[in-house]
Amino acid sequence: MLKRLRNLVTDEEGQGMVEYGLLLALIAVVVIAALLTLGPKVAGIFTEVEGKL
Repeated sequence: MLKRLRNLVTDEEGQGMVEYGLLLALIAVVVIAALLTLGPKVAGIFTEVEGKL
């Protein structure tokens, strides 16, 4: 039982997955911020093109 607890504390197998998860979360935040910033501008461009058609 004690050996199993030591293995849980010193196990670093999930560390890579946590790092990938944090990286994915950071990318998602950047994409959301970009969409919120550029969204109205892009919508305006599409509206202008639609009006000219």
